Amino acid sequence: MSGTSLDGIDAVLAKISSDGQAEPLSAVSSPFAPALREMLFLLQSTGVNEIHREHLAANDLAIAYAEVVETLLAKAQLQAKDITAIGAHGQTIRHQPRLLNGHAYTHQTLNAALLAEKLGITVVADFRQRDLAAGGQGAPLVPAFHAQQFSSPTENRAVLNLGGIANLTLLPKAAGPIFGFDTGPSNLLLDNWIQINLGKPFDAGGSWGASGDCDAELLRVMLCDSYFQAAPPKSTGRDYFNLSWLERQLASRKLKPEDIQATLMALTCASVCNELKRFLPDVERLIICGGGANNTALISLLRANAVEVLGHSLAVDLSSAYGVQPQWVEGLAFAWLAWAHINKRPANVPAVTGAAGPRILGAYYPN
Repeated sequence: MSGTSLDGIDAVLAKISSDGQAEPLSAVSSPFAPALREMLFLLQSTGVNEIHREHLAANDLAIAYAEVVETLLAKAQLQAKDITAIGAHGQTIRHQPRLLNGHAYTHQTLNAALLAEKLGITVVADFRQRDLAAGGQGAPLVPAFHAQQFSSPTENRAVLNLGGIANLTLLPKAAGPIFGFDTGPSNLLLDNWIQINLGKPFDAGGSWGASGDCDAELLRVMLCDSYFQAAPPKSTGRDYFNLSWLERQLASRKLKPEDIQATLMALTCASVCNELKRFLPDVERLIICGGGANNTALISLLRANAVEVLGHSLAVDLSSAYGVQPQWVEGLAFAWLAWAHINKRPANVPAVTGAAGPRILGAYYPN
């Protein structure tokens, strides 16, 4: 998995039982080489000779994925023949989930055939297209996995992935209907803002944001954006929430940079808690995963906001309490999506994406 934050590649080795329960066995994470990260970042917006540059990036990403898999196999003392398949997400460079000329589109760059060729392992990739073809938004895709891994028959739960974009999966007790959607920006804007102000790739522990004060008026203006008002199914990405979006919200406001960072943390928390109140007000437990789980200031603010918005206390756990480190949940999810493809099991949730019905996801590149 390489996500919206563009920070690198996570690879997870998983054993998946016949009933779909996934057990993470080992994992590695590798930052993008600066040249590849820059190439992928530039492809997020239009530019000269895009087709040529995108194919070069797809090849380079396949090579980088292959290197990470080789590192993981060496760590686990396994060989290619020991692996059933690789579930490879690729890197999203466009996500336009709203209908254009009757169809939406999303594009994850990756030369999956090259990845299969280099490793001698079957690859399942391009998971989002079939859901889009069925009228869905192709995102979020992880709720089916979250339900498999984290649901409870006795407790209303929600799973919150704090990646570049935050997404919620709502898991009512007693096998109630699964629901999920992207709530809005998370690490994406937080990382971008500290990078342009302090030259740091991320706000370690949220300490810089915690040193500032949330600007209530700026937060109110941000929350007026139509995305936060829209009803699910909804998904978003860097196409929508980016520095240009932030600059429009700031307008001519004169605020200290750390106060803007604090307000961006508050935006993530408010957008999550408002949606919990809207769709699962009696939620009892929130399970957090993704890179943002390391932002301790953000997690503390989320706990406080949940009590304020929901009107009751909420147990907040990291996914590690359920056997999966927060950083590895999405990588494990795409291993599970590859398992679902091979076992001909539909893996989208139509109530989440808006698709016409359940679909088997992914494209198959056999060894």
